[in-house]
Amino acid sequence: MRALFWGRVVEDGRIGRRIAYWRERRGFTQADFGRLMGQTRRWVQDLEGGQRQQDPRLSVLVRAAEVLRIPLEQLLTDDPPASPPAATPPAEAVAVMDVLYRDDESEDAPLPTEALRRRLIYCCEAFQACHYVALGRDLPSLLVQSRRAAAWAGSEAGEAHALHSRVLQLAASFLHKYGSATAVQAAVVADRALAAAERSGDPVAIGAASRRVAKSLMYQNRPAPAVDFALSAAGRLREALTVAGPLGLSTLGMLYLSAAISASAAERSPAAVAGATGHADQANEVAQRQGADLNEDWTAFGPTNVVLHRVDVMARFEDGWSALEAADGLDPEALGNMTRERQAQHHITMARAQLLTRRKEDAAASLLKADWLAPEEVVGRQATVDLVKDVVGATPIPGRDLRALAVRCGLRA
Repeated sequence: MRALFWGRVVEDGRIGRRIAYWRERRGFTQADFGRLMGQTRRWVQDLEGGQRQQDPRLSVLVRAAEVLRIPLEQLLTDDPPASPPAATPPAEAVAVMDVLYRDDESEDAPLPTEALRRRLIYCCEAFQACHYVALGRDLPSLLVQSRRAAAWAGSEAGEAHALHSRVLQLAASFLHKYGSATAVQAAVVADRALAAAERSGDPVAIGAASRRVAKSLMYQNRPAPAVDFALSAAGRLREALTVAGPLGLSTLGMLYLSAAISASAAERSPAAVAGATGHADQANEVAQRQGADLNEDWTAFGPTNVVLHRVDVMARFEDGWSALEAADGLDPEALGNMTRERQAQHHITMARAQLLTRRKEDAAASLLKADWLAPEEVVGRQATVDLVKDVVGATPIPGRDLRALAVRCGLRA
C-alpha cells in the first residue's frame, strides 16, 4: 500500500520496517510498543509488516514518533537521523562556559601553585563523587586562577602550564557530561588543554589532554578521527609514558580505552567491533603491566576499568547480550572500590544493556542503583533521563521507586 504525506509517496511496508528498527533500538517488545500506542501486539505486528489497510494514518505516525522519541521524518525516510536538539545545560555547566572567554584584567599576583593544586584536588574529588553542583561552584574560579598562573609563570612555566592543562581537562570532562548541549565548548576547552600541555612539555599532560581531544571529536560525530587521534598520541608518547611508572601507564592505558569508546561510536560492523575490542585489548596489556587498579591522575585505570569499558563498548554497539557477558568478568569487590562516578556510569550502562535484552526489571534496578550512588549522574544528564523514560515505558507496571525517579527526572510516571 502507498500513501501520500506532504507531497511524498511512502510505502507502508518500509514505514513498518522503520518502526520495527526504532522499536528494537529503544528496547521495546511489540507488546511494550502496543501498550504505549494504546493498541494490541497483533496490531503492532500488522503495522510493522505493512499489512494494515487503513494505517499508517498521519496521527498514528505522529504518536509512534513520540513514543520512539524520534523526529517524524525518520519514519518517512531512510536518510540518517538528524542530530537531536541540544538540551539546555544546567547552571553549573553554564558557569564554567561563562569564564572561558572572560578577560582577567587583574594585576594581582595569582594564587601560589600549591594553593591551586589543593583546589584542583578538591574539584577532581567532587567530579569523581558526582557532586557537580559543588564542582560548578569552584571550577570557574580555578580556571581563571590557573590561567593567570600560567601567564605569570617564570622559571616554573612548565609546571604552571601542566597544572592549567589539568584544570582545563577537568572542565572538558565536566562539559562532556552534558552531550550536544555543551559539545562545542568542551571541544574548545580540550584544545586549550592540549595547547597548555604541549607548552609544559610533560608527556603525561600531553597524553591526558589528547584523550579529551579524542572524546571531543567523538562527540562531534567524528569517530574515525577520534580513534586516529588517540592512537597517534599513544604511539608518539608510548615510550615516555611507559618509563614514567604507574602515572604514565595509566595515561597510556586510558588513551587506548578512549580509542575503544570512540570506535564504538561508528556504525556497527564486524570490523568496527573487532577494532574497538582490539583497542580494549591494548589497554588490558597496559593494565596487566600496571598490575592493579589505581587512581593515578584521577583515571581510575586498571584491570577493572578495562572491563567496564568492554561492557560500555558492547552496549554502545547495541549488543546487549555481549555487554552482559563482558560484565560477568567483573569482580564485585573491585567494582565497589571504584569511584562513585565510575560505578554509577557502569550501572547506567548495565541498564541500557538489560533493556536491550528485554530484562526490564533488572534495568530498573540498575538505574535505581546508579541514582542511589550518584543522583546528579542520573537526574542531571539528558541521555540518562531518556534511558529512564525508555525503561518506564517498557515496564507494564513501574514500581514506586522507579516512578519516583521518573518524577525527579521531570518525566510523567
